[in-house]
Amino acid sequence: MASIGEYWLVSVPGEKTTQEAWDRLNRATSDMSNNHKFNIPDLKVGTLDQLVGLSDELGKLDAATEAIARKLVTYFAEVLEDERDKLYENLLVNGKDITQYITKFSWEAAKYPVKQSLKVLSEIISKQVTQIDNDLKTKANTYNTLKNNLASLERKATGSLMTRDLYDIVKADDFVLNSEYITTLLVV
Repeated sequence: MASIGEYWLVSVPGEKTTQEAWDRLNRATSDMSNNHKFNIPDLKVGTLDQLVGLSDELGKLDAATEAIARKLVTYFAEVLEDERDKLYENLLVNGKDITQYITKFSWEAAKYPVKQSLKVLSEIISKQVTQIDNDLKTKANTYNTLKNNLASLERKATGSLMTRDLYDIVKADDFVLNSEYITTLLVV
């Protein structure tokens, strides 16, 4: 079964330049890890009060996002049924596998404008997470309905004569039609 590796997001104390901080991190961890830059632009931070107020909301958003992501992966694994070993190769983020997305991360400025405040950005993310959850529920309901309909059709096609469609078994010739005295009955 293919899987993704373990990734840590590490914030390194600043040096004079970001390149100096990056070089120092690589020197300190070169024998323990492969490092990749996770470039996040300079965001509009606001005041300390705003950051403190936002930290609670971000904690809740983080928990909700993780729960929905786990639910999505679990449901996707259920849909794959016998091919669960292909789960990770089918989990894509913007068309990239998870490893590629994490190691070559790029901020999407069109979706998340850097000129917006952190509060506005968190609201945008929250709306998108809610929409993903709603889409998952809708698609899961549609999938389950189709799966149940297919199972019902299979039962009718292969089940007992009580549930099967008799179209291919009983022909029109087997019935006496338009008779005043005879009624044709089927007994199973």
